[in-house]
Amino acid sequence: MGHTSSHKHDDDGDHGAYDGVWYSHPPLRNALIAAGITALGFILMHAGFIPREIEVACYLLAIPIGGYHWVREGVEELIEEHEIGIEMLMLAAAAGSIVLGLWEEAAFLVVLYAAAEGVEELTYARTRASIRGLLDLAPTSAIVLENGEERTIPAEHLQVGDTFLVKPGARVPTDGVIVRGRSSLNEAAVTGESIPVEKEEGTQIYAATVNLTGALEVRATASFENNSLATIIHLVEEAQEQKGKTQVFIERFGRVYSPLVLLASLLLIVVPPLLGMPLDALAVRGVVLLIAAAPCALVMSTPIAIAAGIGSAGAHGILIKGGAHLENLGKIRAVALDKTGTLTTGTPVVTDIIPLDGSEADLLRLAYSVERCSEHPLATAIIRRAQEAGIEALEARGLCTLTGQGAAAVIDDTRYMVGRPESFHAAGLDPEMVEHFRKLRIEGKTVMVVGTEETPMGIIAVRDQVRPEAKGMVDRLRSMGIPVVMLTGDNAVTARAFAAHLGIDEVQADLRPEEKIRAIEALKERYGAVAMVGDGINDAPALASATVGIAMGTIGTDAAIEAADVALMADDLAKVPEAITFGRKAVGVGNQNIVFSLVVLAIMIPAALLGVLSVAIAVILHEASELMAVGNGLRVVKR
Repeated sequence: MGHTSSHKHDDDGDHGAYDGVWYSHPPLRNALIAAGITALGFILMHAGFIPREIEVACYLLAIPIGGYHWVREGVEELIEEHEIGIEMLMLAAAAGSIVLGLWEEAAFLVVLYAAAEGVEELTYARTRASIRGLLDLAPTSAIVLENGEERTIPAEHLQVGDTFLVKPGARVPTDGVIVRGRSSLNEAAVTGESIPVEKEEGTQIYAATVNLTGALEVRATASFENNSLATIIHLVEEAQEQKGKTQVFIERFGRVYSPLVLLASLLLIVVPPLLGMPLDALAVRGVVLLIAAAPCALVMSTPIAIAAGIGSAGAHGILIKGGAHLENLGKIRAVALDKTGTLTTGTPVVTDIIPLDGSEADLLRLAYSVERCSEHPLATAIIRRAQEAGIEALEARGLCTLTGQGAAAVIDDTRYMVGRPESFHAAGLDPEMVEHFRKLRIEGKTVMVVGTEETPMGIIAVRDQVRPEAKGMVDRLRSMGIPVVMLTGDNAVTARAFAAHLGIDEVQADLRPEEKIRAIEALKERYGAVAMVGDGINDAPALASATVGIAMGTIGTDAAIEAADVALMADDLAKVPEAITFGRKAVGVGNQNIVFSLVVLAIMIPAALLGVLSVAIAVILHEASELMAVGNGLRVVKR
């Protein structure tokens, strides 16, 4: 088909936007009308009801109706881009059939080609409409709060700063921050994550997500037309227009191949009479060659698979930013992952409380009293654990942080510390405590001692939380034959502990950002195509160096989306193997279509030159192969 044309598949042109019904799609509708007229003339004439002249009149009416769209595209491509596309081959074949008096063949050629063209364009339109259909998930109205009163307005009138109400069971009209209330929200429409997420005051919520429990008052942070859902749709539609390397190569091939086919057919028609050979039989072969050699199935072998793959992935919360990136996903041979914020949540939690004297609650209360004014992540973990346990802090004064060591405060005239074991006098650390330190650190935990400078009173261990889906993701990648490598700036002991827990065989630790880039380059030399998974802008250099950079948890984060080739809208590592699966399916289906179309050409071209095929048989085989390639391309869509 004419996919080399820049105006092909333009939903805003005369073809009209797809609105859910096939008969509203002009190319296919025209093809069916022309098919009806052609069939009517053919049947009535052969049944003896009308003369040959009326039958030909029917064909004369059907041919311009059926050929209007694809002939116009071919002529525009010839004039605007100075290229001979497949449409021009079909036009020449139809014209040659008419000159030879083959009216039925000419009409069948125009109608069947128009039908195949219409089915293909309808498939593209549906592929695009599937992602655009996400807009229907956003409500059409919103309840705005003004001076304590509720007022319902169209959702598209919402502006940044407006306060709106989201009742239980309702969908969120646009992005915003909760100013009052707490609830669980289903974010599957945006992130692809089916597990509800707890939200409270100060947290961000997104358009089209479903409020499950409590009423929420929300301050809009984006207008309706610029919310996260609209951003996803825009990015996916842009990505579907980006061509993969295979598609670009085939289109370049088509720009050279199609004129050669036209020239060969003309030579077959013109040269024999100059040599005194009969014209009719060779002219028919020239027309058949135009049809048989037209590389329709080849030229559209990958675009359908690419568009279907990107659209389906987008509906599952995976933004693939172009055909080349989807193809590269299908070629991935190793995956590198950052640790903090990617394999882990980036939120430390208290894992062990080991008192040397007294209870765990007493030790936690003392640590809480010292740390409660600190904003350090480790202090935050202690504060959160104490608050969850309902522990009240002791009265403390002189609260301060000790740079690189911990925190200190005076309680009942005694100065207590919470910090690194090295901050305490070595004499106060008995061998049993040192053994505790060693075991906890092997487990990837950060150890803090609580007590006075001279007398340790206990140990509190903190560790970043491993994402619950991380182990399953690693296992899935390994089952796909893809090795997993951890690249982290964390220390080697902690990194190896996390890797052992997750089943990751290779760990590279203590890496600075520039060292991560070198590590990626080394992995590419060893494996070939390598994907790097990071948690956004902090990993941007490594993401850019990888064959495919995958940023996760990027919903609402434009910078992170820009930094990566693939953006996972949710903090869900299970989407990594899912994205690679989309790539593999697209590449596999595209390659199948290429092989199939080449086989078809290899059979039909010699058959046309030898006179084995008639015009009618050539048309039927040509369009059937094209429709089979379209149908196969749709297998990329995840059901």
